[in-house]
Amino acid sequence: MDNEKLKKYEEITKEIGNPYEELNYERTNLSEEIINDFPKLENKEVAVAGRIMAIRKQGNICFADLVDEKGKIQLYIKSEEFKDYKIFIEKNFIDRGDIIGAKGIVTKTKRGEISVLVKEIKLLAKALNNLPEKFHGLKDTEIIYRKRYLDLIMNSASKDVFIKRSKIVAHIRDFMNKRGFIEVETPILQPIYGGGEAKPFKTHHNELDMDMYLRIAPELYLKKLIVGGLERIYEIGKLFRNEGIDTKHNPEYTSMEIYWAYKSADDMMKLTEEIITSACETVLGKTKIEYADTTLDFTAPFERITMVDAIKKYGDIDVNKLSIDEMKKIAEKHNIKIEKHMGKGHLIELFFEEFAEKKIIQPTFVIDYPVEISPLAKRKKDNKEITDRFELFAYGRELCNGYSELNDPIDQKKRFEEQTQKRKLGYEEAHMMDLSFIDALEYGMPPTGGVGLGIDRLVMFLTNSQSIKDVILFPTLRKEEN
Repeated sequence: MDNEKLKKYEEITKEIGNPYEELNYERTNLSEEIINDFPKLENKEVAVAGRIMAIRKQGNICFADLVDEKGKIQLYIKSEEFKDYKIFIEKNFIDRGDIIGAKGIVTKTKRGEISVLVKEIKLLAKALNNLPEKFHGLKDTEIIYRKRYLDLIMNSASKDVFIKRSKIVAHIRDFMNKRGFIEVETPILQPIYGGGEAKPFKTHHNELDMDMYLRIAPELYLKKLIVGGLERIYEIGKLFRNEGIDTKHNPEYTSMEIYWAYKSADDMMKLTEEIITSACETVLGKTKIEYADTTLDFTAPFERITMVDAIKKYGDIDVNKLSIDEMKKIAEKHNIKIEKHMGKGHLIELFFEEFAEKKIIQPTFVIDYPVEISPLAKRKKDNKEITDRFELFAYGRELCNGYSELNDPIDQKKRFEEQTQKRKLGYEEAHMMDLSFIDALEYGMPPTGGVGLGIDRLVMFLTNSQSIKDVILFPTLRKEEN
C-alpha cells in the first residue's frame, strides 16, 4: 500500500465520503459503443464506468483515459462544465488506477477525438497501490503470473488471450452439443486414480477415513457411462498431475475427454480434426496459423505416421530390427534413462520422445502404440503387440491422446495385473487395479472410440502463446518468499 495514496484516501473520506461504499453504478454505454455509434450518440448524455489509466492536465482542462471491458474512451473535463473540478482535479482526488463512474455529453475535441464531456464523477474504488509505469508496462513474468490482475490491467494482449480462450471453449461445447453429445460431470475426488499413467495428488477424507486422490483423468468413470447406455458423452474439466512444471506442463490443467459408442480410433481422429479445424475457423477465421517461428496448417486431414516409422524417419533407427539389448545400448549412448520395469514397448516410446517428437512440426497423428504403454487401448487385429491408439502432435507438442477403447474385461484385468507388477518394480505411474471398472466391463461395453484433448495447449496454438502459463489465468507457482 502506498502511503501517499493512503493519506489521500483519508482526505477523500473526510471531504466527500467513503470511496468504496457504492453498491453499483448504472452505466448506459461501453466505450466501444460510444465510438462506434458516435453519429447517433453525439450531444447525448451517457454514463460510463471503468479504470482511469492516464490523466493529463492542461490549465483548467483535464483529459483522462477511462478503460472498460470493451476498450478506452477519453474523458474531457473542463472546470466551467464540471462543478466538482476543484475537488477531483485540483486536489488530485482522482489518480491513475482509480475506478470511477462519469456522466457527460458525447462530443469531439478540437483534435477530433471522440470524448465524454464530463458533468459528474462518482469515485467507485480508490486504488491504494501504484500501477506499473505505462511506458515500460508489466514485463516481469513472475509478477505477470503471480499478479494476473495487474497483467490484465496493463496488457490488453493478455486480456485478449483469455477472451479467446473463453470463445474456444464455448465453441467446442457448441460443436459437441450440436452433434448430439451430452456433457457430463464425473468425480474430481476419486478413491482410485486411473485413466492415465501419472503421479497423483493425495488427500484424506476425514468422515470416511479414507485416502482419496485428485483425478489424473476421468476416463474410467466416462466409460462406465458408456456401459450404462450414454453413447455420446464428453467432459471438460480440471485434471491434476503431481509432476514437473515447464512451458508445456502445469500440475492443474484443463482437458476435454470424449467417448463415442460404436466408433473407433479412426473415427475419433476425424472428429478431432473437425473440432480443431472449426475452432481455428471460428476464433481466427483461418486454419493456417502463425505460431512461434513457423506457420502451422490445421487444415484437415492431418498427416498420419506410425510411432515406429516416426523413429525411422526422424532418428534413422528401425526399432523393429533391434533386440531390446541393442536398444538399451543405443539408449545408453544417448543418455536415455531406462527404468527396471521397461520392456521393448517402453523403449520404443523413449526413442520416439528422444529422436522424433520435437521434430514433428505440422499437425500429425502418430498411431500404432505398443500395448505395453497403452493399458486401456484395444489391440490391433493384425498385430497383438500394437494398439489402435493415436496421439496428435504439432510443433513438437502433444495435443491429444485417443484410441479404440479396450472393452474386453478379461484382457483389461490382465493389463491391470501387469501394471501392478510394474509398480512393484518401482514404476510409480503404473495404473492402479480398478475392480469396479472391470465389473462394469463385465456387463458389456460396445466398441467405443475415445480421445482426450488438452484445452490449454490448443489455446496456446490459437493465441500464439509460448508457455502454458500464458493461457492459464492463475498457473501453479513456487511459494512466494516472505
